[in-house]
Amino acid sequence: MNQEMDLDKIELYSAPPAEEPARQYYFMAKCREWVKKFISKNGRCPTACVTTFGCQMNARDSEKLEGILKKVGYETVSSEEADFVIFNTCTVRDNANQRVYGRLGELKGYKRRNPSMKIALCGCMMQEPSVIEKIRTSYPFVDLIFGTHNIYKFAELLCASFEAEGMLIDIWKDTDRIVEDLPVQRKYAFKSGINIMFGCNNFCSYCIVPYVRGRERSREPEDILREIRGLAADGVVEVMLLGQNVNSYGRNLKNPMTFAELLREVEKIEGLQRIRFMTSHPKDLSDDLIRVMKESRKICRHLHLPLQSGSDRILKQMNRRYTKEQYVDLALKIRREIPDIAITTDIIVGFPGETPEDLEETIDVVRTVKFDNAFTFIYSRRTGTPAAAMENQVPESQVKTGFDKLLKVVQDTAREQAAKYEGSVCEALIEEVNEESSRAEDTSRQMLVTGRLSNNMIVHVPGDASLVGKVVRVSLDECKGFYYLGTIRE
Repeated sequence: MNQEMDLDKIELYSAPPAEEPARQYYFMAKCREWVKKFISKNGRCPTACVTTFGCQMNARDSEKLEGILKKVGYETVSSEEADFVIFNTCTVRDNANQRVYGRLGELKGYKRRNPSMKIALCGCMMQEPSVIEKIRTSYPFVDLIFGTHNIYKFAELLCASFEAEGMLIDIWKDTDRIVEDLPVQRKYAFKSGINIMFGCNNFCSYCIVPYVRGRERSREPEDILREIRGLAADGVVEVMLLGQNVNSYGRNLKNPMTFAELLREVEKIEGLQRIRFMTSHPKDLSDDLIRVMKESRKICRHLHLPLQSGSDRILKQMNRRYTKEQYVDLALKIRREIPDIAITTDIIVGFPGETPEDLEETIDVVRTVKFDNAFTFIYSRRTGTPAAAMENQVPESQVKTGFDKLLKVVQDTAREQAAKYEGSVCEALIEEVNEESSRAEDTSRQMLVTGRLSNNMIVHVPGDASLVGKVVRVSLDECKGFYYLGTIRE
């Protein structure tokens, strides 16, 4: 898929190339020499474990890290008692940071037993200066730290960590560079995420993403299309186009292209059966995009459209740049134009100054739009964002009461939406063998496989591993609230 270089043809005794990605392949070849020495000394391949925290973009970044590690000769494993462990971190909420610190405490014990073990940290959390200082002082056994802007330099940094003593830190404040065509180790053979843009320009007052991911940078459309064509040729039937706000794709290109125009081109790629994307900002969702989704044979009937709050006052303080009425009008227009679409959303409870009346406005939107699912979050105070300095931080007891109330409405609404499809026949992409059924001690029980419908709902049907990666017709026989039991139709 990628235009990878042959490491055997790289001259290691010359100076490293200045251009990318050739420079990174040079350092991959150097890393491979270190791996060969490790194998000679230990009689086995070195092992590596990549642990991902956070969003789909982080998951895609981790596939790149694993691809590079595999290219240089590491064996990837799930155990963190490995020779090399890397945490790809998230910092959207404070509990994500605390999870990383907790896991680092566990790694300290592993490294005490295996002093040659290497530990690396990367991702959004590493872009925060206060985090770096804490790691310096509290976790000095970490070997390598890098951020979101220079993740493509992983091979170069890995090579440097082999040669360096102590902690190596390489954090960039910002960048305008996009480097692709590096090795990727996909989690699934039949589906893949595709970065179409990086960064965010919206500066919602609660969100730290623009500070850690930088400003918006769109990839050239032909680079995206070439990558997807390669994926389709490699057996991928579903792609997810990824960006912090895909609706603003293409604005900074020399020859601007809208997201709707890009989708039209992706649709033309032979072999590709399904197209997903996320995330969409309501203020940028155009009529042209609705039209493209409505007319498409491949774009999945699922739209993730974050609401965050239904209160105009809170939305203004959040800097969301739309009103409750505008959001509802947009969502209902989408439902009119695409009746079978599933709309999901994000909602924050407990934003500074939120009152019970504000929460009722949010609940009113949930009941009006009838979300197929909603991811509800308690507001997390992120140092460096405008919201963190706001007065009237909401008391924890009030937040919990409001959260529980909203969650019940969300779940009841989602169940009602799901039940509408009972008895219908739909297409599902079979993604895996159902773990619970495969572990069952009762051998008379039927093995199930798990599929995903176009609207993102899960269905379990009788079948075996031979179905994984195939798009099949299934009848939705029994709704179980948030998933279906069904059968395959010929």
